[in-house]
Amino acid sequence: MYDKKRQWKKGFAVIAIMVVAGAWIVFGKGLWTPVLGGENYEELRVFAEALSLVQRNYVEETKTKDLVYGAIKGMLSDLDPHTNFMTPETYKEMQVDTKGEFGGLGIQISIKDKKLVVIAPIEDTPAWRAGIKAGDHIFKINDEFTKDLSLNDAVEKMRGPKGTKVDLTIVREGEKEPLDFAIVRDIIKIKSIKSKMIDNEIGYIRITQFQEKTGDDLENAIKDLQKQSMKSLVLDFRNNPGGLLKVAVQVSEFFLKEGKLVVSVKGRDGEKEEYLSSSTSEVIKEDYPIVVLVNEGSASASEIVAGALQDWGRGVVLGAQTFGKGSVQTVFSLTDGSGMRLTTAKYYTPKGTSIQNTGITPDIVVKLHDGKVEKDLERKVIREKDLKKHLGNETAPVEEE
Repeated sequence: MYDKKRQWKKGFAVIAIMVVAGAWIVFGKGLWTPVLGGENYEELRVFAEALSLVQRNYVEETKTKDLVYGAIKGMLSDLDPHTNFMTPETYKEMQVDTKGEFGGLGIQISIKDKKLVVIAPIEDTPAWRAGIKAGDHIFKINDEFTKDLSLNDAVEKMRGPKGTKVDLTIVREGEKEPLDFAIVRDIIKIKSIKSKMIDNEIGYIRITQFQEKTGDDLENAIKDLQKQSMKSLVLDFRNNPGGLLKVAVQVSEFFLKEGKLVVSVKGRDGEKEEYLSSSTSEVIKEDYPIVVLVNEGSASASEIVAGALQDWGRGVVLGAQTFGKGSVQTVFSLTDGSGMRLTTAKYYTPKGTSIQNTGITPDIVVKLHDGKVEKDLERKVIREKDLKKHLGNETAPVEEE
């Protein structure tokens, strides 16, 4: 009896320390509210009791850290699809990702209908060269079924040192049998800006992601095109999954006059934070015509920029309906080096519209270059509204049955 009580206290202490530590981190960001009072306290007692029972009675030896990590993952998995827990290793990789370089295959993935699916392969990466396609269901990773893997677990299994191999088993619509791929990892250097002149006076800039250096690289690309007598610009955001909010604002500033609203962000307290264009560079602000190319793979930060240019009439948006990710994630550091990506707000275009689940509707809708949408590609389109437990959109019109 004494041993059971001691073990229960040990389990409760672990949970209590974990919760208090988390509250302190949030408090440091000015968002703290009490968590250990009243009903919350009683629910945590139940949680601690369950932890203690597992530690004392499970058939095999368990590690407290693994149990706690599993509990956090379970808690966050009940929220929206963009909220997740990161082990210390994954958290470090995430920080590297925003700088545009990591070891892996080069695949954007998500969970749809409890399946691990490919949103898009990143251009010029091992996955892209191997023939991985948008909509592919990753059935196995290194002969391990992915059915019960979290998104982070799948990422961890596909990341790794350059030169090492990953075996993927893919289920592809239209194929009778699963497809096996042996892909060698490489350093994925995501060059977020590619530019060129496509005509005597038409500049072209493709932005593949919004990373820390994207703003500086974009400014250099624009200035280089202007030296080549650019009179109009094509901005290509197709298959751009997004990135850093601050960089999306920075990119928008290159094309909007000072003081223009780029995007507003609203959390659960209802208060809106507005991001205004603050750049005054006359070189970048020339009023040349702009066309923005988008498709179903254009998400998040790319939708912010496209929406801002569209609302202000600064650019014509051309292509297909975008992905529809209208939420903002904040990354929190935990005391052991792990991290948590938590959806903390929704964003709104300058006209006050949320694109959550709906996406940006192009000014000019165009199909594939051959004038028709291929049936197999059409079936593979995955958007925010297809993801499990996605957030709603309070600004979208209610559809009548």
